[in-house]
This record gives sequence, structure tokens and C-alpha cells, in this order.
Amino acid sequence: MARMTKTRVRILLQRHAPSALVWRRRVAILGGAIMIGIVALGFAAAADRAGEAFTDIVARWWWAPLLMTPVGYAAIAWITLRVAPAARGSGIPQVMAATRDPDHAMTGLVSAKTVIVKLVLTIGTLFVGASTGREGPTVQVAASIMGYAHRVMAIPLRASVFIAGGAAGVAAAFNTPLAGVAFAIEELAAAYEQRMTLLVMTAVLIAGMVSLGLSGDYVYFGVMRQTLNVRETLLAAPVAGILGGLAGALFSRSVIATGRTRLAPVAWLRAHPTLFAGGLGLVVAIIGVASGLTWGTGYGAARGIITGGDVPHWFGAAKFVTTLATAVSGMPGGIFAPSLSVGAGIGDMLRSIFPDYPPGAIVLLGMVAYFTGVVRAPLTAVIIISETTASRGLMMPLVASALIADFVAQAVSKERLYHVLSAGFLRKDGVAVAVAGHEGPTADRDDRGH
Repeated sequence: MARMTKTRVRILLQRHAPSALVWRRRVAILGGAIMIGIVALGFAAAADRAGEAFTDIVARWWWAPLLMTPVGYAAIAWITLRVAPAARGSGIPQVMAATRDPDHAMTGLVSAKTVIVKLVLTIGTLFVGASTGREGPTVQVAASIMGYAHRVMAIPLRASVFIAGGAAGVAAAFNTPLAGVAFAIEELAAAYEQRMTLLVMTAVLIAGMVSLGLSGDYVYFGVMRQTLNVRETLLAAPVAGILGGLAGALFSRSVIATGRTRLAPVAWLRAHPTLFAGGLGLVVAIIGVASGLTWGTGYGAARGIITGGDVPHWFGAAKFVTTLATAVSGMPGGIFAPSLSVGAGIGDMLRSIFPDYPPGAIVLLGMVAYFTGVVRAPLTAVIIISETTASRGLMMPLVASALIADFVAQAVSKERLYHVLSAGFLRKDGVAVAVAGHEGPTADRDDRGH
């Protein structure tokens, strides 16, 4: 009965094409964007609750992560591999792969089954203390929602549909509409075509307004009023850009190398993904128990550093290792928020180099530089930091650090992380599929990845 009803709706919609095509497309954009905003907020709330539950467990039994985290890593990696291989990792490479073949993407990379598993297991990773984030998974879920909205309205699926959905996901996850647009331009689209402008902008703004209306006008990391003068910028921005770019490029190269290396021990571990994930979970647990600072997204630590809190100088390095271990484990989860946390740790080290400079501003330079080094999207990095801290007075120093970091990262690692990882979700003939195993690259890519 349900199938017959659905068929009749499609027949009625098609009878009025193309006169109704424009209105169907508008309804699909509006409905999809509203749903993205609602789902993103619900996902964020559930993820925060999971992280808080883990923190409560650690507060009662400090030793619990030594058992809970490795077992959780192994179990989640096993479930992901068996139930929905396309749900592993960030989610952004899947959306990039989906833009290559939109017609097949809805059956695997951004199918309902995949994104539901993604939502549930990402919450699970935070419950076991993984150094991961929810922003990347939100992008994949948002792309799926936008795809289904267009399918219900009998609108042909194009790459721009998934790009718009993913961009709306970034906007809703961070409450940063401009960052969503920038991310669509820099990462999700091979070339930003004029005809997708309205779709992207509309989806991003609606999702952002829904998030804003339901959660309030919050600033993700708090308001930053500090600024840097020209002399301070000329000294601090290059140093931050070089250090952050080098560290970010090292992270990217490490993730890529893990999927490509032919060293016998690593190859053997990749052939046993559950054991591999469990071992990496043990590493995360040991560092977390020893430091007490590296669990979860790292949002609290990053905000504390920005507002002047003290952390050990090794925090950035420790968070780097736990995020790298989580990223190559094969579990669902993103690297956006943990990367910002690592960048805050680098910014904290920079404060000791420039002790007389505004400390919060220096931390933001480290954050934007490291994030750019990892993601290789300087415009997105600057806008995310600017919007999440209301630091408009730091725009030029942030841009300078981001551009220098991008130049340094490109010199160290020619390949861009998300573009390389997206190859793991593509067949050689270019058809988007969900492939089993580690989310490592399967083929060499050029610098742009498209």
C-alpha cells in the first residue's frame, strides 16, 4: 500500500513537470534544510550527553577507560564494518565521493541505513571516550537528508544537491552559516559552479536559521575581543602558520600513510581491523587516563585555553596522538572539533613564545593554522574561527596565518586528506560504493583530488 501511494505521488508530480519543477525543487530545498537543522541539533545534544556520561564514569572509576575504551573501539569498528562500511570515518570523504555519482550514492554512501548507523555509532564513540567530533558525520547525514528530500519530490539528483546538504550540515553543526558556504566552495565542490549558488546559499541559510532559532544565538567557543596590531601580526602570524601548517600536514600524511604502508606489522593489523581498533583504543585510554584532558571532542579544553586557562604544554601533542589513533581506527567520527583542540594546544605553546601578546588572539592563530594544515581549506578555517569566537577584529591575522599554513602544508604533503580518503569510496570506474575495510586511500591522487 505504501509503495503504491508513493508511486501515485510521483506520477502526479511528474504529470505537472516541468511547470511544477521549480516549486518542487524549492520545497525540497526548504524541507531538507529545515530537517537538517533539526537533526543536527538533536545529534549535537545526544553527542554532548554521551560525552558527559563518559566523564561521569571516569570521575567515579578512573581506571574504567582502560577496559571500556579499547573494547568500545573494537566493538564499534566491528559493527561498522559488518553493518555499514560507508559509515566509517569522517563522513566528508563519502559526500565528496557521492558527488561523483549521485544516482548510486543513495544506495550506499548516503543511504538511510548508512546515516542512521553513523548517528548511533558516532554517539557511541563519544560514550567510550574517543577523540573525535560530530561535525564530519553531520555533513554526511545532512547530505543524505537533502538527497532524500529531492528524491521524495521527484527531483533528479545532482552533485549540487549533496554539496548543498553537506554545506548546510557544517552551518548547523557549528552555527556558522558563512563557514558552510566556504566549505562547499573549498572542499566539497571540484569547481564552484554558478548554477548551484542559490541551492547552496538557500540550504545553508535555512539550516542556520533553524539552528539559531532552536538553540539561540550562541558563540561556539565564546566571544573573543582581543586583537593584534600590525607589528604583532607580522611576527606572530608567520610563526603560527609555519608551526601549525607543519603539524597539520604531519597529521594528514600520517593518516594517508597508515592506509598505504606495506610494512608487515601495519599491514597485518589492517587485515584484522577489530584488533587494530582495539589496540588504538588502548593507546587512547592510556593517554587519556594519564592526562585527564584528551577525551572526546576537546571542546572544553580548547575553550579553556582560549579564555586564558592553563594546560600542560604537551596537551597539543597528546591530543594529536589520540585524534590520529581514532582517525585511523575505522570508527565513525570526525576530526573538525579535535583538530581545533589540537590547534588550541599549539596556540598555548605559542603563548610562551610571545608572552607579551594578547594570549587569546595567539591561541586562535594556532587553531586556524593547524586546522588549515589538516583540512587544507584556509577560507573555511578562518571563517569557522571568526564565527565561533566572534573575533572579527582578528580577521587579517587569521587570514595571514591560514595562508602561510596552507603554503607550508602543501609543500610537506601534496595530497589533500579528504580528497585522498574519498578514493576509498570509489571504484576504479568512478561508481560510488561502500567498500569494506580501513578508510585508507586506494589510489594516488593529485593535489586537488578531483
